[in-house]
Amino acid sequence: MLPVSLTASGQNTGDEPPSKNPLYCNPQEGFCEIPGLSDGLSLEQKQPSKNLQVIYFTDPICSSCWGIEPQLRKLKLEYGDDLEIEYHMGGLLKDWSYNKGGISKPSDVAHHWDDVSIFYDMPIDGDVWLEDPLPSSYPPCIAFIAAQMQDHNKALLFLRTIRELVFLYKKNITKWEYLSMAAEKCGLDAAKMKKDMEGTALLQFNEDLQLAAQMRITGFPTLIIKNKEGKQELMFGSKPYGAFEETIRKLLPGIVKKGYDMGIDALFSLFPSMTAHEFSLLSGISRTEAERQLNEHTQQGKLEKFSTKNGSIWYSFPIKYSK
Repeated sequence: MLPVSLTASGQNTGDEPPSKNPLYCNPQEGFCEIPGLSDGLSLEQKQPSKNLQVIYFTDPICSSCWGIEPQLRKLKLEYGDDLEIEYHMGGLLKDWSYNKGGISKPSDVAHHWDDVSIFYDMPIDGDVWLEDPLPSSYPPCIAFIAAQMQDHNKALLFLRTIRELVFLYKKNITKWEYLSMAAEKCGLDAAKMKKDMEGTALLQFNEDLQLAAQMRITGFPTLIIKNKEGKQELMFGSKPYGAFEETIRKLLPGIVKKGYDMGIDALFSLFPSMTAHEFSLLSGISRTEAERQLNEHTQQGKLEKFSTKNGSIWYSFPIKYSK
């Protein structure tokens, strides 16, 4: 997710290997990598309450994590009865106190995010790095943990909301005005969140960073999927949905896929915002047909549409964000 330039095909056109740039996300590998860590994981976590436990290391500004939103949503719909996802914040960007391979400023990220958007078919407007660049990803990481302390489901909606704010609305989500707006929109207590961000949530975030370092997490998304017998599989980066299915079936051969209503109204009752790629994957229809249905519902006043230079998103509720 950053600093060196990429072509739309994901080829590195910079002089330095992408692994040296902490915000760089290689679309072909689907991975936003942290420098200086070697491979190798050892996970001794709590016993899963469900048949499968997914330990998910992510970051609110990780573009490859935004890229797997469609797959994770479908995974929860079809296999949510058998798996639980435990979220850990990664701290992708501590600050800008580095200068490697000619990468020394936020504006170097803008073009790369635009390329990544096309590759994943998920709307991202890289101009946030030109108009109101983020100095760090730590504040939104800590805010998510503070949200989790209030309500798990609302926290997941909060994470989705701040991702939409930064990727589509070009908002600097390190600023409290946007974090508090997202908190209130998701039914969270913003005042409590702010207090927890300065105390318990900050301590828990440091624990997440320590856990990632101990487990040699090299970037995001990283998912460790574990069954009750302790067998585990690692998934690095953005993968097709079939790869997720293959992995969970390997760990739980008898797992049964759950059916669900794939109609547009039913899906928007579960997910209040969707991109065309998300709707296409969840509904099982072509990308072209998905956008046609979304636009038709918009014309009928059933949905609201927000467009960026790199794609659109649709809402089943009135949009409260400003561009």
